[in-house]
Amino acid sequence: MTPRKRPEDLRSHRWFGVSDLRSFGHRSRLRQIGYDAADFAGKPVIGIINTWSDINACHAHLRDRAQDVKRGVLQAGGFPLELPAMSLAEPFVKPTTMLYRNFLAMECEELLRSHPIDGAVLMGGCDKTTPGLIMGAISMGLPAIYLPAGPMLRGNWGGQVLGSGSDTWKYWDEKRAGKITEEDWAEIEGGIARSFGTCMTMGTAPTLMAIAEALGLSLPGASSIPAPDAGHPRMSAACGRRIVDMVWEDLTPAKILSPASFDNAIAVHMAMGGSTNAIVHLVAMARRAGIPLDLARFDDISRKVPVIANIRPAGKYLMEDFFYAGGLRALMQEIRELLDLKCLTVTGKTLGENIGDAKTFHPEVIRPVADPVYGEGATVVLTGNLAPRGCVMKPAAAEQRLLKHRGKVIAFADYNEMAREVERDDLDVTADHILVLKHAGPKGGPGMPEWGMLPIPKKLVQQGVRDMVRISDARMSGTSYGACILHVAPESFVGGPLAFVQTGDEIEIDVAARRIHLHVSDHELARRRAAWTPPPPHYLRGYGAMFAQHIGQADEGCDFDFLTGTAPIPEPEIH
Repeated sequence: MTPRKRPEDLRSHRWFGVSDLRSFGHRSRLRQIGYDAADFAGKPVIGIINTWSDINACHAHLRDRAQDVKRGVLQAGGFPLELPAMSLAEPFVKPTTMLYRNFLAMECEELLRSHPIDGAVLMGGCDKTTPGLIMGAISMGLPAIYLPAGPMLRGNWGGQVLGSGSDTWKYWDEKRAGKITEEDWAEIEGGIARSFGTCMTMGTAPTLMAIAEALGLSLPGASSIPAPDAGHPRMSAACGRRIVDMVWEDLTPAKILSPASFDNAIAVHMAMGGSTNAIVHLVAMARRAGIPLDLARFDDISRKVPVIANIRPAGKYLMEDFFYAGGLRALMQEIRELLDLKCLTVTGKTLGENIGDAKTFHPEVIRPVADPVYGEGATVVLTGNLAPRGCVMKPAAAEQRLLKHRGKVIAFADYNEMAREVERDDLDVTADHILVLKHAGPKGGPGMPEWGMLPIPKKLVQQGVRDMVRISDARMSGTSYGACILHVAPESFVGGPLAFVQTGDEIEIDVAARRIHLHVSDHELARRRAAWTPPPPHYLRGYGAMFAQHIGQADEGCDFDFLTGTAPIPEPEIH
């Protein structure tokens, strides 16, 4: 067993614990704030990285929860310091929060590096904040624990339970079809999000909060607690207490994360019916830890792990129901034979010890493996001449008739053209057509926006059509559904095959065979490639220009090339 650190071994000791002019200045500035030596001398300094902001409803409670974390840190004999970070409110940030995930990762890493911090509590939940914070903490290498914001309460309208995102898309189509009124739509708007917290469907936020726990980076059961539940502030205080011990134990992400822990996270993702976005983020997190992870691994695990969480959009219920049914510990208990239970976690115990004797209380919400919601995992990876490096699909949330399909293409050069064309009453389209959207990838979007759930053309919606095959190099919200094929790599903006698809071409997909094929000859594709002109960059200066120069493709995790890997960065000199 690794011996516990001594106070003089703390990283913060270099700032506060030595007798020189510079440390005098550091201590005097803390006294200027109102602290005294008894507050910080010889104690672990805990950085609370808080992504709260006034415009992020998912995190509206995190300002209060930071106080709960501080209470826990103080109870355990640490010294808490709250450090605000970019909030990344998913509904509001344009063109997409994905453009700024790596910005948050850099900010988290450098906040921890540049300040006298010994360990960190990472407060996030809204889609890109979880991977951004974890990526930054992995790269910094200090003891860190992730505190999930938790899902909001169930929505309600007219006696019906509403789920954020999923029911938004559903009732928008009903409105376009003339099935509900403007008054109905306004009532849905007021009832679909009833509390602070993340989406309560199986969107990207709940998916990634569960993944963080499965990786071993959160306390047992933490990811399932609804944001307004009294258990949430108690969990927050427990994070504060535990991180202090983690500092003394020097329990860093490098000691927790392994190929097996990432396999566990992928298995949980599949069993949850999780967001396709998880693939991009897990690849990025693994590469920060120096662990190779490719799309083939996701597909291998998908073939073994069924969807057992009966949560929208793949299922019926919502995250509040999931919590009452036993939460993530119960789900992991159901699939324990498919997990590596020996993996270490932030508790200092193994994943198996954390699961313990967890029970499922509502088997219609968390189904047994023998009676799944869907027989295979949440996502599949297709490859072929249209996507040489892969693309992803969520077949559990699609009409099953479309899982083996061949159809003629209607191709859109960009989002604006698509948005105009699908509203045309005279658009020449049938339910068997395949809609293709270009220039929506990491560089093309820019930032790979969540445009992948292309709207069903209005004339088809009015005929009752609610699903058709849609293909793009974009992402889609985890709350979205349908036969949407996403993350096509390489993207069209850099000259991937998607760039050369034309209206009238035919594309064939076969999910069982994991195949996608553009029925255009190699000779014709070469001719189109030779005639293709690369589009101009979106940004000529600033962060956007840096993003365009260094961003990886979807199959690479969309991280910056200079941030991946485990190359050491020197500690700052204290002069």
